[in-house]
Amino acid sequence: MKPEPNFTGLYVPLVTPFTVELRLAPDAVARLADETLSSGAAGLVALGTTAEAATLTAEEKRTVVRVCAAACRAHGAPLIVGVGTGDTAAAVASLRELAATGDVAAALVPAPPYVRPGEAGTLAHFTALAEDGGVPLIVYDIPYRSGQTLSADALAALGRLPGVVGVKHATGAIDATTVELLGSPPPGFAVLGGDDVVISPLVAAGAHGGILASANLRTADYAELISLWRRGAAAPARELGAELARFSAALFAEPNPTVIKGVLHAQGRIPSAAVRLPLLPAAPATVRRAALLAERRALHAAPA
Repeated sequence: MKPEPNFTGLYVPLVTPFTVELRLAPDAVARLADETLSSGAAGLVALGTTAEAATLTAEEKRTVVRVCAAACRAHGAPLIVGVGTGDTAAAVASLRELAATGDVAAALVPAPPYVRPGEAGTLAHFTALAEDGGVPLIVYDIPYRSGQTLSADALAALGRLPGVVGVKHATGAIDATTVELLGSPPPGFAVLGGDDVVISPLVAAGAHGGILASANLRTADYAELISLWRRGAAAPARELGAELARFSAALFAEPNPTVIKGVLHAQGRIPSAAVRLPLLPAAPATVRRAALLAERRALHAAPA
């Protein structure tokens, strides 16, 4: 039997800072990674959707992984790396490259996007990755990007695979499948919330933590929220969760990570708010609204 989940708490999918000329800014990646881990994140996620991974070159991806791995080593924290492709063979090759670095604790892998192979094909896909990739897998269940919904039975079957250690639950709802999954997750299988606005009720219902883009900002508050629920401190958790839900909604008012990068730049934490096409920068008014909420928590005492 697999042990209890290793992946609990807050994992932050870092943005990828660019210069105003749209070049990768590795020093800014390093600073952001260190700040995030110093603020209470349990670990980092590199090359997720929030990182604009689809627009990065192969060399840029290697640089981001190398920089994030160095930060995680310095903090004794795990690094998760996003691997997304509809080609099983290509995904295996990417996983093997990551495994060779020795720095990656797990890979975050969606159900094959766009291909929609059905649940049997998805299970075969993850079985091949688990057997041949050499890196533990966290299934990324995000139907509005992959085009395919996974049932509770499919998730349970994936969780029984020896190389699958968790799921990022980002289905856009807390529904019957969610409740069934949280009621009896496979041993050693971490359920991590991925819909930032509903992370509070999800952890209250039994999720082990979250992979939250919003936690590029107010990292300590998101870490505290998860900790409060897991300690059973319901009243302060509900209060903080409601506030952070409003904050997350403001950050996702335009396509992710445009608002997050706008606020980070306004705070002087990254060199520009630049994003690569097909994304466009968030509207200044949207960034201003989110920036005000980003500072709000500092005006109040921390919950007891």
